[in-house]
Amino acid sequence: MNKDYFELAFGNLKHRGIRSWLTLLGIFIGVAAVISLISLGNGLKTAVNSQFGISSTEIISVQAGGISFAGPPGSGDVNPLTVKDLEEIGKISSVERVVRRNIPAGKLEFNDKVIFGYATNIPSGENREFVYEMLGLEAESGRLLKDGDTNEVVLGYNFHANKVGLEKAVKVGDRVLVQNKSFDVVGITKKQGSFIFDNIVYMNEKPLEDLMGYGDDIDIIGVQVKSKDLMDKTKEEIEKVLRKTRGVKVGEEDFEVSTPDAMLSTVNGVIGGVQAFIVIIAFLSIIVGVIGIVNTMTTSVLERRREIGIMKAVGARNDQIFLQFLIESGLLGFVGGLAGVIVGTLIGFFGTKFINDFIGADLSPEINIPLIALALLGSFLIGAIAGIIPAMKAARENPVEALRG
Repeated sequence: MNKDYFELAFGNLKHRGIRSWLTLLGIFIGVAAVISLISLGNGLKTAVNSQFGISSTEIISVQAGGISFAGPPGSGDVNPLTVKDLEEIGKISSVERVVRRNIPAGKLEFNDKVIFGYATNIPSGENREFVYEMLGLEAESGRLLKDGDTNEVVLGYNFHANKVGLEKAVKVGDRVLVQNKSFDVVGITKKQGSFIFDNIVYMNEKPLEDLMGYGDDIDIIGVQVKSKDLMDKTKEEIEKVLRKTRGVKVGEEDFEVSTPDAMLSTVNGVIGGVQAFIVIIAFLSIIVGVIGIVNTMTTSVLERRREIGIMKAVGARNDQIFLQFLIESGLLGFVGGLAGVIVGTLIGFFGTKFINDFIGADLSPEINIPLIALALLGSFLIGAIAGIIPAMKAARENPVEALRG
């Protein structure tokens, strides 16, 4: 019996042709937008989170305020961090070690092509292994830098993958010019899925400082904390120390102290807010679709009064008439939702691949089965709810007057 209801409903929808398709449009747009935007938002979150290049949750990042958007961390700062700041932070009892990081901009020449990008320093001694672990650096080919390397560099994965604009892949054993000085390429790092670390030049600290001439200025200070439980306390201690060394008061800080969790939380909060806003807009389309279903089903009741009268004349009960129209409106919502799910899933899938290719992240597009099931169920329920009033109107039709009309 229930199967008959659905067969009749499908037949009636097919007979109404273009009117049914226009009714589905609002539900289709809304569901497609929700599915695609949630999928893209999740992919974007994963991509952005992968760019931080921090494998340890016990690392605090310190940088000067007033960062120029057009340059590397620290460029354009009125009062950059200095070696003195680093030394004072290192005296805090809960700090295991402090590491200097400079990321100067420069030019690299290879294959008669010139590109502009960033280089970063690798410290010597015990700090070298710590930085390798912190950044998750491993050699794809060749080796990583070691103490004593002065005319050698290691390049990010994209130099080898020919994705930096040199029109030729760089291999171990090649020579490149950095700021017009020749360096031997001794290693290529494994792909990290980060447009920062897959496109950077790694150089030992002293050669990079001599080449770029940044002196005591520091872009970022990496602080390893002795225990994860001491993160918040250490962050407060660092802020106190820097206020003293830099001569600033509370509320006038010209520096930023960030934990990985705080940075990721801020980024994810922004992305989540954008997602929520756009999903609200998408739900407005669904509301438009609901209004369309109500209008279509109401018109259908008026047009099919004679059919309703015949059904009642041959013994159909009010509840059967009600259920017939309710299922029909539910199917309107379901078909619109199904089309929206298909299109939204395709947009989310290929959109994630585009994000992956654009920023060099290593993402795997995913199909969210629970979200799809929820969208389909919701579409049917939305359609059915929208059809309650027209279905009630159909069930209350007087059979005699309906047969006349």
